[in-house]
Amino acid sequence: MLEGAALAVTTGQQAGLFTGPLYAVHKALTAAALARALAERWGRPVVPVFWVAGDDHDFAEINHCSVLGADGKAARIVLRERPADAPMLPAYREMVGPEGAAALAQLETLLPPSEFRAEALGWLARAYTGERSLAEACAAALAELLGPLGVVVCRGWHGELKRAAGGVLLGAARQAAALDLALQARAQRLRETGREAPVAVGEGLTLLMVEAGQGRDRLRIEGADRFATRRGGEPYDIAALEHILGAEPTRLSANVLLRPVVEAALLPTVAYVGGPAELAYLEQAAPVFESLGVSRPFRAPRLSGFLVEAKVDRVLERFGLSPQDLARDDGELASRVAREDLPADAAASLAALRGAITEGYAGLKVATAAIDRSLEKPVENARNQALLGTQEIEKKLLGALRRGNDTALQQLARAREQLFPEGQPQERVLTAVSVLSRHGRAAMERLQAAAQAHAGPVLDGATVEP
Repeated sequence: MLEGAALAVTTGQQAGLFTGPLYAVHKALTAAALARALAERWGRPVVPVFWVAGDDHDFAEINHCSVLGADGKAARIVLRERPADAPMLPAYREMVGPEGAAALAQLETLLPPSEFRAEALGWLARAYTGERSLAEACAAALAELLGPLGVVVCRGWHGELKRAAGGVLLGAARQAAALDLALQARAQRLRETGREAPVAVGEGLTLLMVEAGQGRDRLRIEGADRFATRRGGEPYDIAALEHILGAEPTRLSANVLLRPVVEAALLPTVAYVGGPAELAYLEQAAPVFESLGVSRPFRAPRLSGFLVEAKVDRVLERFGLSPQDLARDDGELASRVAREDLPADAAASLAALRGAITEGYAGLKVATAAIDRSLEKPVENARNQALLGTQEIEKKLLGALRRGNDTALQQLARAREQLFPEGQPQERVLTAVSVLSRHGRAAMERLQAAAQAHAGPVLDGATVEP
């Protein structure tokens, strides 16, 4: 809990192997930048808080990470797989175990030599020890990385937090049927106005999760103050949930629409930082905030972008490309490269030929229309065929140039591996150690500066109140 006049800017992410995708760091640095700006604006403490969602139970999402190997390609490290018939334990109950040492050893073989490599490996080795849970390991690593920047890392699965949030958790159970209807109506309104309602609602489910025989399970509404787990069918009533909250509070947790309400109820939250999906969740959850008497914080988009190394930047500059251009398929990129090498006289001749065809057929169309308007369409078809012929000639020229551009295409392929590994934006795939092992804390300083620049426009004209 924060004390005195302190306020909070919150963000968070599910726990993951080696801290998960880079955008988790982007979120934290955005929260820090916004907190700093608001503290200066209001003259009172504003604390950035990163909420580690250690209750999440989708092990397939958090048991792996991807790093950029010494060969410049993305490589995936998997801690272990969960057996299909195993209970769906939350991350705070999934131990790192002996597989953690094997994952660290694999990471060590993948990272390229650098002056920062040993420090980056040591950072993760201190956190991901076998006796820790995956959630605790992730929280420890993030605390060491983000603490010097003023970010407070919150272990969202802690029992005392659950007890403190008991009013919200039990309130969501007591009002389960009404909330389900309100959320259904909200989703309909959002869709009618062209906005997203990403979470399925109106299915007779509560917003509350409980750890039961099959692991973390969502409660289904069975009647007034009566529930059953969705997968296991185990019955619960309000009295049973109250008992769990008092004796084993970690067993209760919020689903994705209730979690931001819990956070805002526990912390004096003025702004919540998230990606597009999370901000859509927050928008969809408006009836939950209202029904449970919790103020909804300002929705702030996180920093998003690419960390571009100098050698990649040179390749992009050479071909006049932006980082986003590397999302194109190989054929498009190859044509773009070849077009840059198309001799000026060939390009000029093709342009002149197309202009002459367009102009000549335009005149012919006017002349034929004066004689017989039914001839306009055949003239247009002939023009299109002539222009198609110029396109075929250009394709053949570009094909010949592509065959001689192997080196350039290899450079673009390596650049793409850094910016779009596994075909997705860098921030959604690579973990922070890929960056820290290559560039050290300087990379964090660069990201911090970018987050600071991002915070200004986010707050310009925004209504954020203490």
